[in-house]
Amino acid sequence: MFNYIWPIVLVLFSNTVYQICAKSVPDNVSPFATLTVTYFVGAVFSAVMHFITHPTVNILKEFTKLNWAPYVLGLVVVGLEVGWIYAYKAGWQVSEGYIVQSAILAVILIFVGFLLYREPITWNKIVGIVICLVGLVFINLK
Repeated sequence: MFNYIWPIVLVLFSNTVYQICAKSVPDNVSPFATLTVTYFVGAVFSAVMHFITHPTVNILKEFTKLNWAPYVLGLVVVGLEVGWIYAYKAGWQVSEGYIVQSAILAVILIFVGFLLYREPITWNKIVGIVICLVGLVFINLK
């Protein structure tokens, strides 16, 4: 059970701190300069964690096993992060922006799961889509 729950707890914690950090980036700093430091710290941390969790595995050999996904992931992560920084600079509130994107993303991923991974679209998911869309209406009522 622990192996099932701890990753979600880590994602929840990291996402919370992530949103706080993205919202706290100074307005007078280039988002891309910010991300340069962010990714440098992330690269160092990732390398250290590789050596701690896989001390006998050659990291350079691991690089030879990679497919297209990490390269595209690097590009889209920059898009995600700079998108959030600009969203907060544009005035999105932490309490609304994340909910809006999460609801829309949940709907998109139901169809991605169906089209790419043959995950079934169940009645529960359809009801979830409706709830997400209704929630978006309520979130955006002023």
